[in-house]
Amino acid sequence: MGDPQGFLKNTARELPTRRPVDLRLMDWKEVYEDFSKDTLRTQASRCMDCGIPFCHNGCPLGNLIPEWNDLVYKDRWRESIDRLHATNNFPEFTGRLCPAPCEASCVLGINQDPVTIKQVEVEIIDRAFDEGWVAPVYPTFLTGKKVAVVGSGPAGLAAAQQLTRAGHTVTVFERADRIGGLLRYGIPEFKMEKRHIDRRLAQMEAEGTVFRAGVNVGVDVTADELREEFDAVLLAGGATKARDLPIEGREYWGIHQAMEFLPWANRVQLGDDVLGENGQPPISAKGKKVVIIGGGDTGADCLGTSHRQGAESVHQFEIMPRPPETRADSTPWPTYPLQFRVSSAHEEGGERVFSVNTERFTGQDGQVTGLDAVEVEFRGGKFEKVEGSEFHLDADLVLLAMGFTGPEKPGLLTDLGVDLNERGNVTRTNEWNTNVDGVFVAGDMGRGQSLIVWAIAEGRSCAAAVDTYLEGKTALPSPIVPTQAPQR
Repeated sequence: MGDPQGFLKNTARELPTRRPVDLRLMDWKEVYEDFSKDTLRTQASRCMDCGIPFCHNGCPLGNLIPEWNDLVYKDRWRESIDRLHATNNFPEFTGRLCPAPCEASCVLGINQDPVTIKQVEVEIIDRAFDEGWVAPVYPTFLTGKKVAVVGSGPAGLAAAQQLTRAGHTVTVFERADRIGGLLRYGIPEFKMEKRHIDRRLAQMEAEGTVFRAGVNVGVDVTADELREEFDAVLLAGGATKARDLPIEGREYWGIHQAMEFLPWANRVQLGDDVLGENGQPPISAKGKKVVIIGGGDTGADCLGTSHRQGAESVHQFEIMPRPPETRADSTPWPTYPLQFRVSSAHEEGGERVFSVNTERFTGQDGQVTGLDAVEVEFRGGKFEKVEGSEFHLDADLVLLAMGFTGPEKPGLLTDLGVDLNERGNVTRTNEWNTNVDGVFVAGDMGRGQSLIVWAIAEGRSCAAAVDTYLEGKTALPSPIVPTQAPQR
């Protein structure tokens, strides 16, 4: 390393300052201030010459973290982006959205705060774009083979870029009107401005990838037509079937899935004409008492969006107990720690309520007016009601952010005839192929709901499998083998 004693001399972990809450609630821009390059180099110097870099194992992509940390410390930025791109197609996405399992497994994190890996990553790619170092990478020859990628989220985009660079003619199909999947319409602008997607798509288009938005494969293009036109099909449609809450009163208006709510705010920021006479999108939190059911990242996205739309009050429910302030004993290093976290949205207001279960919704004239809930304890492998803890909470808008249960069906999957496993995900072999010849699957559609970094890793690995299927061999990297995400 450039400074073998860096982690001893610079023990403080530093991150960019978040803009003041009052200021950032006035717009939809990303929440962080600029980060000093000198401070970043100091943070990069904390990366130890640890012998066995567990961060490599913590990252599904196998990012070469110590190498690009060292290059940043030595001010060799041009080389650092090459090392970063060697394993990650889209560090501008992961550097903003990944929960950083690499940092959880950082050796320095055993007895100090871990290295700011994620921040170094995003600073490298942002500088690379600013300097013009991110240029199209053209294939050396064209194979004449055609590949269809269904779904334009991180798994589909990663696979498409790899296969295009391998010389195949790749077409990405997306049923929404814009490319990007959940990156486009599920992630709020304040977490990742959509210009980051657009500039990467411009690179991919220049490389030769064809994008067809507004095409619902299985409806606009049938499964038979897809297989007839293309030599291989890669399914990357995600796990888009939202988990519901089928309790009394679910039919009331004002109870919506998170992905019925979040896209409208993004469309407004993209300039779409979706505002009604009241100046608000069809589903808005303005002036409302909002309850978010689900304590994860999607719930936090709903929270930050509700704040910016001008909600009167926001409560976020989580059925699990409040995590400990520091790493729980049940998740020792180098596993991803169970501990209490505060996102930028949580800083902005609202009340987080743990160990609570919603039992019924109340309403009047078809509109939700509140909910009845109860405190719970997890005992004997199940949640049990705490007697006497029942309470009522008024609500004009209830947002369900409880995760996703798998890909949507019936439709394309049924028409293709692919097998599903017991969790409803598409079954695949160690070669990423389904039971249907020439049909492969990557990302959440086969793995189940998971992280963006897993999606990119699966897209890269699946691309290598498709290339092998078409050409008999491949030079594309394959960082992982198919696994199934743990049930949540």
